[in-house]
Amino acid sequence: MITKYIKNIAAVGFVCCMVNVAFTSCNDFIDVEPQGVISEDLAMSQPDEMVTSAYAKLGDDWYTYPFNLWPYGDVSSDDAMKGGSGTTDTNYHPVEVWSTLTASTPDHMDELWYHFYCSISRCNRALVSLAEYGESKLGAETTKIREGEVRFLRAHFYFKLVQLWYQVPWVDEEVYKNHTEEQTPNNAFSHEELMQKIIDDFKFAYDVLPTVQPQGGRANKTAAAAYLAKCYLTMAWGDGYEANTGVSHINQQYMQEVVKYTDVVKANPAYGYLEDFGDIFLPEYKNSKESVFAVQHSDYQDDNTLYGRGNWSNMLNGCWGIWSCGWDFHKPTQNLVNAFKTKDGLPMFDDYNNVTSYPTNGVPTAQKWDPRLFHTVGMPSFPYKYETSFVNANGERVEMMTKDNSRTPNTYGYYASMKEVPQRGNGETFDNPWQAFAMNDYVIRYTDVMLMRAEALIETGKLEEARQIINDIRQRAKNSVAKHISYAADQCEIALYPASYFSSKEQARKCLQWERRLELAMECGRYFDLRRWGIASQTLNKFFEKEKDVSYDGQTYAQYYKDAHFTAGKNEYFPLPYIQLFYVPGLYTQNKGY
Repeated sequence: MITKYIKNIAAVGFVCCMVNVAFTSCNDFIDVEPQGVISEDLAMSQPDEMVTSAYAKLGDDWYTYPFNLWPYGDVSSDDAMKGGSGTTDTNYHPVEVWSTLTASTPDHMDELWYHFYCSISRCNRALVSLAEYGESKLGAETTKIREGEVRFLRAHFYFKLVQLWYQVPWVDEEVYKNHTEEQTPNNAFSHEELMQKIIDDFKFAYDVLPTVQPQGGRANKTAAAAYLAKCYLTMAWGDGYEANTGVSHINQQYMQEVVKYTDVVKANPAYGYLEDFGDIFLPEYKNSKESVFAVQHSDYQDDNTLYGRGNWSNMLNGCWGIWSCGWDFHKPTQNLVNAFKTKDGLPMFDDYNNVTSYPTNGVPTAQKWDPRLFHTVGMPSFPYKYETSFVNANGERVEMMTKDNSRTPNTYGYYASMKEVPQRGNGETFDNPWQAFAMNDYVIRYTDVMLMRAEALIETGKLEEARQIINDIRQRAKNSVAKHISYAADQCEIALYPASYFSSKEQARKCLQWERRLELAMECGRYFDLRRWGIASQTLNKFFEKEKDVSYDGQTYAQYYKDAHFTAGKNEYFPLPYIQLFYVPGLYTQNKGY
């Protein structure tokens, strides 16, 4: 893990001040080096440290600008509600209803935009430093590898920007050197051209990076291949706007690129399915063979610092009353819970949401569930994150999560998210007045790559190979009961797909899309999947209509969905933040519909 980084890199400038004193000029002032920053000349002459500073930005986020995009990828979908003390707690409510989303609400969008471009700025500075000082200080081979790493990082940040805002200004090292940031519009390149620039950076990284890096946490060839597959899969369905996206717009050449680059990941023996699904989301397994690329976080005991390198993006997402600072955000929906229902071990595709159901610990019924439910959603009457006994925030020893562990059940119900937090027995990395966890943020994990591969195989007609991949994933889920969730064994039933379910592209596509939802639930990507497939409006508007009347054990909640609506042709992408639009008036063009 890379643990050292430059905390603040700033240009050092001197302002010549005029004062109303006779015979006084600027030459009379003494230049003094500012304190608390590093000289730009000194920083730029240390290329390896500049690369480290670019890496440091991967986890340099906060709940108002979370780089894992949990509000924009989950809360915006049918998987998760915002949570918290009510709809006005944080400014993310417009994201969960879409109908009130504007260029200034939520204002958190501006922070996210700004910090992504700060991250890109560090990448650009590192590239300039490597070009000038790299070979003399690091040697030609190491310099090329570091350039590949930095271009990987820059592409990672740009992928997220384009994922959110469709067309964004492309600020690279040439723009930085020429100081033309404020003359760079967001429509200089089309969406597809921007995606191609991102691919070019990942392709450069793929060509020069080693398969194995001597330090964990650095980008390698396999991570670049996985990201290239992700880029091509995103482009293969269309541009994201529903009029130009979906089955009728599939680009077969791009799908073949997905297969090609997932071949690379599949062939690397260092990566594979972790044997138990639950282990994937425990900190002791955070750099296992499941992790293709992840944002590294640490506990203070790991890196001998005061607080460690905590994960602040998920600081609000601890369960209420279980964690000392659990603020109960990122709450699973009833629709998501219902999606885990099985009949004869297989998903209930067409009628899963007809009846609201939820399991009760120790009271099995005829309704059975995919085991991944009990690894993903915290539910009353069940242990939270597998702990049958823990000490809560009041110092009381309790055995199960209860309905008291929900902050506002009349608004956000009783479920809690579990994947992004450790077990309570491991404690927080930091806990006053906020909390942080030493949990890595997966950027791409192995099972995600294999599901991308299965998706491309289906669309290129290789249905049986896709079935084998999906059944391997389901078999892992079937094997993930005894170790962590034995208390739910009599509630679980999961079967492999028979060949008949993959007799047509349409049916195989349904199985794949369902599997992505269950396997990757609450991992911040559900909305982007719906948009890629061109089904966001039909899925979300149907979800809003049903979820607004949902209840749990007599408690109604989520009634705010009565005001929710997703507008195709507008809401596929988020509006450019108002402050950015008017920082240099006329420079940026707003996305359509806003």
